[in-house]
Amino acid sequence: MAAERGGCCLEAVPLPPEVRESLAELELELSEGDITQKGYEKKRAKLLARYIPLIQGVDPSLQAENRIPGSSQATAAVSKQQKSRSTNSRDERFRSDVHTEAVQAALAKYKERKMPMPSKRRSVLVHSSVETYTPPDNHSAPPDVTTGLVEHLHHERPQVASVRGIPRGYNSSILETADGVPVNSRVSSKIQQLLNTLKRPKRPPLKEFFVDDFEELLEVQQPDPNQPKPEGGQMTVLKGEPLGVVTNWPPSLLAALQRWGTTQPKTPCLTALDTTGKAIYTLTYGKLWSRSLKLAYTLLNKLTSKNEPLLKPGHRVALVFPNSDPVMFMVAFYGCLLADLVPVPIEVPLTRKDAGSQQIGFLLGSCGVTLALTTDVCQKGLPKAQTGEVVTFKGWPRLVWFVMDGKHLAKPAKDWHPQVRDASADIAYIEYKTSKEGSAMGITISHASMLAHCHALTQSCGYSEAETLTNVLDFKREAGLWHGVLTSVMNRMHVVSIPYALMKVNPLSWIQKVCSYKARVAVVKSRDMHWSLLAQRDQRDVNLSSLRMLIVADGANPWSISSCDAFLNVFQSRGLRPEVICPCASSSEALTVAIRRPPDLGGPPPGKAVLSMNCLSYSVIRVDTEEKLSVLTVQDVGQVMPGANVCVVKVDGTPYLCKTDEVGEICVNSGATGTAYYGLLGITKNVFETIPVTAAGVPVSDQPFTRTGLLGFIGPDSLVFVVGKLDGLMVVNIRKHNADDVVATALAVEPMKFVYRGRIAVFSVTVLHDDRIVLVAEQRPDASEEDSFQWMSRVLQAIDSIHQVGVYCLALVPANTLPKAPLGGIHISETKQRFLEGALHPCNVLMCPHTCVTNLPKPRQKQPDVGPASMIVGNLVAGKRIAQASGRDVTQLEDNDQARKFLYLADVLQWRAQTTPDHPLFLLLNSKGTVASTASCVQLHKKAERVAAALMEKGRLNVGDHVALVYPPGVDLIATFYGCLYAGCTPITVRPPHPQNLATTLPTVKMIVEVSKSACILTTQGIMKLLKSKEAATAVDIKTWPTILDTDDIPKKKVANIFRPPSPDMLAYLDFSVSTTGILAGVKMSHAATSALCRSVKLQCELYPSRQIAICLDPYCGLGFALWCLCSVYSGHQSILVPPLELESNVSLWLSAVSQYKVRVTFCSYSVMEMCTKGLGTQTDVLRMKGVNLSCVRTCMVVAEERPRIALTQSFSKLFKDLGLSARSVSTTFGCRVNVAICLQPNRLRKLAEQGTAGPDPTTVYVDMRALRHDRVRLVERGSPHSLPLMESGKILPGVKVIIAHTETKGPLGDSHLGEIWVSSPHNATGYYTVYGEEALHADHFSARLSFGDTQTVWARTGYLGFLRRTELTDASGERHDALYVVGSLDETLELRGMRYHPIDIETSVIRAHKSIAECAVFTWTNLLVVVVELEGSEQEALDLVALVTNVVLEEHYLIVGVVVIVDPGVIPINSRGEKQRMHLRDGFLADQLDPIYVAYNM
Repeated sequence: MAAERGGCCLEAVPLPPEVRESLAELELELSEGDITQKGYEKKRAKLLARYIPLIQGVDPSLQAENRIPGSSQATAAVSKQQKSRSTNSRDERFRSDVHTEAVQAALAKYKERKMPMPSKRRSVLVHSSVETYTPPDNHSAPPDVTTGLVEHLHHERPQVASVRGIPRGYNSSILETADGVPVNSRVSSKIQQLLNTLKRPKRPPLKEFFVDDFEELLEVQQPDPNQPKPEGGQMTVLKGEPLGVVTNWPPSLLAALQRWGTTQPKTPCLTALDTTGKAIYTLTYGKLWSRSLKLAYTLLNKLTSKNEPLLKPGHRVALVFPNSDPVMFMVAFYGCLLADLVPVPIEVPLTRKDAGSQQIGFLLGSCGVTLALTTDVCQKGLPKAQTGEVVTFKGWPRLVWFVMDGKHLAKPAKDWHPQVRDASADIAYIEYKTSKEGSAMGITISHASMLAHCHALTQSCGYSEAETLTNVLDFKREAGLWHGVLTSVMNRMHVVSIPYALMKVNPLSWIQKVCSYKARVAVVKSRDMHWSLLAQRDQRDVNLSSLRMLIVADGANPWSISSCDAFLNVFQSRGLRPEVICPCASSSEALTVAIRRPPDLGGPPPGKAVLSMNCLSYSVIRVDTEEKLSVLTVQDVGQVMPGANVCVVKVDGTPYLCKTDEVGEICVNSGATGTAYYGLLGITKNVFETIPVTAAGVPVSDQPFTRTGLLGFIGPDSLVFVVGKLDGLMVVNIRKHNADDVVATALAVEPMKFVYRGRIAVFSVTVLHDDRIVLVAEQRPDASEEDSFQWMSRVLQAIDSIHQVGVYCLALVPANTLPKAPLGGIHISETKQRFLEGALHPCNVLMCPHTCVTNLPKPRQKQPDVGPASMIVGNLVAGKRIAQASGRDVTQLEDNDQARKFLYLADVLQWRAQTTPDHPLFLLLNSKGTVASTASCVQLHKKAERVAAALMEKGRLNVGDHVALVYPPGVDLIATFYGCLYAGCTPITVRPPHPQNLATTLPTVKMIVEVSKSACILTTQGIMKLLKSKEAATAVDIKTWPTILDTDDIPKKKVANIFRPPSPDMLAYLDFSVSTTGILAGVKMSHAATSALCRSVKLQCELYPSRQIAICLDPYCGLGFALWCLCSVYSGHQSILVPPLELESNVSLWLSAVSQYKVRVTFCSYSVMEMCTKGLGTQTDVLRMKGVNLSCVRTCMVVAEERPRIALTQSFSKLFKDLGLSARSVSTTFGCRVNVAICLQPNRLRKLAEQGTAGPDPTTVYVDMRALRHDRVRLVERGSPHSLPLMESGKILPGVKVIIAHTETKGPLGDSHLGEIWVSSPHNATGYYTVYGEEALHADHFSARLSFGDTQTVWARTGYLGFLRRTELTDASGERHDALYVVGSLDETLELRGMRYHPIDIETSVIRAHKSIAECAVFTWTNLLVVVVELEGSEQEALDLVALVTNVVLEEHYLIVGVVVIVDPGVIPINSRGEKQRMHLRDGFLADQLDPIYVAYNM
């Protein structure tokens, strides 16, 4: 059976039992997903290799799949591509056909894996293709928030308080999958695909390692014992031939110029071409000498500033010349040298935002450049300010721009002669380079080095006088400058300069010029050879026999060898001799490092090496024999330069000499290298003054060496081989990879079809202490979504197969959008910068963190259950007390007569109506800030009586019936509440439906009415019409409403007798609310609990009839309801009611009211606080002018059922400090379903040791977020890494006891543990009011007992995690104060990798990741972390967020994000308390209802 799988027939060779056993084990591993298909086939092929007769020409590792058809297809594909290459598809780089075949073969090995494609909104598609657009599935949905997520109004968040938990029998046929996900949802099938992909094991396998439960140690990659190690002897320093002595060699470059300018003035020096290829000007040596003299004289004598000469010898001068003007550049360069000034050639800045321009400005500033030389044409093209002057570019110093065309130059005075000195160690010129990080560094080259380098080049290239050289390179730097401007003058050569613009129009131009000028030497790059290949068909009469040297300046690149080979193949028949091709290697620091010489100049035959890519990644050189796929073919770059010593040293740490078969950094010691990085002493020492040492630590020389930044080795015949650059080095899991090699592999995957002009950038970013590879490519404009996704998957597979390394992020950007380097290449460091800043704007992204990130901490193993008893003992031994705390004792605080008298609120209202009939209780404000309605004690009592009469007569209700009150916030709601109590009915307050959003809000109303078994609905006429309207009928079944009564004009009637409850334990009202997890929960409040609640709040907030408080809360549930409807009647204080809805039309309403009524105590919600912070942020001055003054506020409390939002409360306090608000007055409260008020009121506390200095706010602590994930609380200093600020939730109310209990064992916990907050108090609710008879399930929420210790007290479980901390503060009674810290809801926590995460912490990190992230919510789906991000910005930024979100969650939380969903602002649903409804969001996402901008599935 095993044999049939492979698809090749077995000869009858009996397999030995141990092989059979191994095969069976392999089958098992595959079936259980412990090994990938690819791994399985590889191992299986190895086992069977000996027993299967070899198929000719196919290497054994590939036989497992019948690969012969595959490989022939691959070659067919290649030949097809070669045919289809047209002249216009020039890529910047090109592939070796060898490499292409390897890549195609590698891809053929992969079975097609189905990866989930990202989904996009139409508007984001560059070219929309119908197949990939995911329409929202319109399946009939339950009464559930998620359906409302699509149609909400612009930026307003849907204030939904609707429901997930659908009662039994409630249309249950709709959602019948495991997690309540509609089966036909496209999203869930994609996630299933993603999970299937992720089941494949990671490479490399994780090693066992030690983790302390506390410190999450990131896995350290253990070295693989089988990794290749270098075995050769230690290398010796390689000495180049000595520099020859030339009899009449000039003492300096300027002496040579003077000699030729005066003795051979008519000899051509430089010919410039225009974009059509015509010669526009030939500069002779005479002209070069005379014009350089004029310029030198003008610079030194005619430029003044404040009567002082502007320039003195040794000053630096910027040379700003376009690539098309070599003549002016040459004059400027030599003019500066003659004037003893230091030229600094730079690129022409085209716009204010050129890639890397700011860094160049920094370089000019640090070199102290004040003058820039340029041409008239160039100066006219520079961006100008309004004054007509050249703008100052971002980060640049102020420059004087000097145009050096003829008319601006003065004739030198008769008696003026420049000093033409011998070459010295002074700086001749500064060449800049861009480092890996993107900073520009100036490399100083001395006069002596410049001369020595010309000497060495002349000798190794055999230059002679009057030779002609064509130069295609940039003449301002590197080889273009060395050969085309400096060495050429030394030897009186004639240079024909080919501008880049001409090459773009006619890639053959350089070859034509070689022919027409009979050039002996040409200096080119691989791409020039490649481009000319694509265009060569048009040229028949080309003859290259005049060339004796074709210098390939980037001979060290991985793709240069294929360009050289292909070029030779085509042009050998046109006179090109093979030995003419001379690759060379150079670096900005060491100038020319090595160059291949033709045999007539004494060069050995060229070398070629086929190296194992895997060994190279361990810096080991192994010639590869077996694996044909993952190899790197390199050519030599010739011999060491004359007069130079070269060695190879280890890249990191001490520069030890490498072994002979080891890759290291090439170092050069010679008189012809750069001398320093200008102004940077530290790195200069490191790079220009390296002393290589032997293994024993003995220096190899007393002369310092210069590091070249090239990675390579010395091969046979003392030839130098370069395999990469330090700048492109990426170290992933201790293995080294070269960016250029990865680019070459990516290019070999259908290069012409997909990547625009072969523009690919590869770099690494550090995430979670390791390099991660990022690949960015420009896609062709006509590429479809399918194309790009397929290309991305294939690139991943190819790189995985050939380099055995994962790509962390693959991004595609539209054609021509990557930042460009001066000559059209990609500006890598700028691309990386944009990627990290989220400014790359890709049109497609594929992240693979699951494959790449193998150094996550080990998932936490839960300890075997520690019993509650040992927990207590453990805490006692550690000296930690058991975490419990309580508010003041109620019994001692008040005479119990009053408590008995005030047992029933209906009695209290009647008593107030008799004793203080006209005392005002309520004052309702409208959005203009004027009083909309008021109610005194007697008015409220009379209204309540009328309602009670109507209920009994019109509604025919009996005692104990339930009545739903559907009113907008106002006095009617309060009056009908007491009317129900008077009639003996049980009221339930319900938020009315939103007329503009009936589809979302009406089902919730209907559900509460049904679940609460309401026999009647009381409401206003308007709402009554709405409930019965046609629009309502589309959302719910309107025929099944119970009796609806409107109370707008009920007759004035008294009730015969007001109902008095037989026992205080009788139900007073039901409080319904939707939890953040979307569960609708109604709790029962007895009369006893209701009056106990009012009494606690009265004592805590010191409420008396003479007080006024302002309330800006919704009155439908929780503490908001209690403050609106209960407390004023109980305590007699006046409540100023501000409905939060009114703030939408007048944001300053609440604060103006507080100021106007001089309120001391006020309550609000987080959503109100946020509205004020965002809406009034810029208007504090306007408010001050209007006389708003908040210094009266003693307490401003945020009513919440969540962890205090420190950032919001702090910004609120800071913002309104200017209006007199004291920071100490802002505090939070905490309540939940089982007890609506546990903490309230800020603490008026004193420090135990009262010091004069006011410390930081005592109620905030910083805890270690990593410890918190393990349910531990560890306090840390502010600002320490992983610290999380937590604010206490307010002072515990009188009569309330709190304890922290273990969520599973239910044992009490110590101070330092995070556990569930349990509460015991007379105002606990008495239970859930549920319709499904699942009371048993929730019984322990209200009647839990500890499993150890005090097992008698009955507690209610809040469902929130928190901890207690005894502080050094005392309250008024001198008691030590215990602070309660709420960390988050237990239902909301995410269990990932064995640890407990709080969504808010992940969300906070994500919101910080990019300025355009307005809001974020996270949830899990089948163990995948899903992050939903609201994008406040243009949609083109959407895909930038994917990588940033993934990075920040990895870095700060050690979690891999599975799915990133990017949506519009306002999509994340928020309830009336301002809390995110993550579960609704999750349902909406899985049912495909979010209309996301982009969904990325991380691999």
